[in-house]
Amino acid sequence: MYSLKEFWHLRNLPVPEGEWDGNVICIETNVEWTFGTNETHGFLSCYTFTIVTRGWVTIVYNNRELTLHEGDLYIYSPGFEVTVLSSSSDYSGICLLADEQFTLELPSVHDSIRAAYLSVVELQQPQLTLSDDDYRHILELMQLALRYQQSLLPNANESLRMLYSIFLNDLTGLMERTIHEHRFPKRVEELFLAFLHLLPRHFVEHHDIGFYASELCITTTYLSRIVRQVSGGRTVVDDINQLLLMEASYLLRQTSLSVAQIAEQLHFAETTTFARFFQRMKGMTPREFRKGK
Repeated sequence: MYSLKEFWHLRNLPVPEGEWDGNVICIETNVEWTFGTNETHGFLSCYTFTIVTRGWVTIVYNNRELTLHEGDLYIYSPGFEVTVLSSSSDYSGICLLADEQFTLELPSVHDSIRAAYLSVVELQQPQLTLSDDDYRHILELMQLALRYQQSLLPNANESLRMLYSIFLNDLTGLMERTIHEHRFPKRVEELFLAFLHLLPRHFVEHHDIGFYASELCITTTYLSRIVRQVSGGRTVVDDINQLLLMEASYLLRQTSLSVAQIAEQLHFAETTTFARFFQRMKGMTPREFRKGK
């Protein structure tokens, strides 16, 4: 998978003034940009927060069709399948993107769990229709991020990181006013966060729930229950498989490694096991996917 910085440079997208550290970036979106994300959601390891400022866009999120209108906030977390279907010709928005690993290491991520995940738990979709006041507040934060990126201030990266923390904190408060109160015990949230921190570092070598439970010093049953509870029904295996699929898709499309070499690199016991896994998850064989069928 691509980090945010790798993806940005690969697409030759404009970067902030000065030395950008690749952790946080904000961009104004339009129809062309939005449909372009159909090619990147499977490869990009970052969180995105998009506010619709004009028009509408229809997406399929985890097999569910959603239409986002002006004033809606859309939250994307790595590992979910998203396809943009259609939009109005005047669609526009502002998108704040943050690298996944950077986000998980932020102290404020304890609070951001609700912002990133409880929207799915409570609303069963990653969409919030904001009040006029909340819309203006979120929009002002994103516009401030855009201004920092265009500045020549020597500490612009640090300012963007601080602004992202403020954004997550304010979004948490907004969510708690918008959705029904739903709190998890502190220990549950801490274990869920620890699991999220382990997963991107070890999913290639460890496909079994036992490894993660052992690392967290809990039983596999308890870890399964925590992940299901906080994520709104996803399982540990779902998360591992989604990351394996994204990594396999990236290696098939962006490298010349053979299918057998990719299977070995992703620690599948046999090439045939990997091929069956990929076809079950993607609906086509690895070779068909590589050829763009």
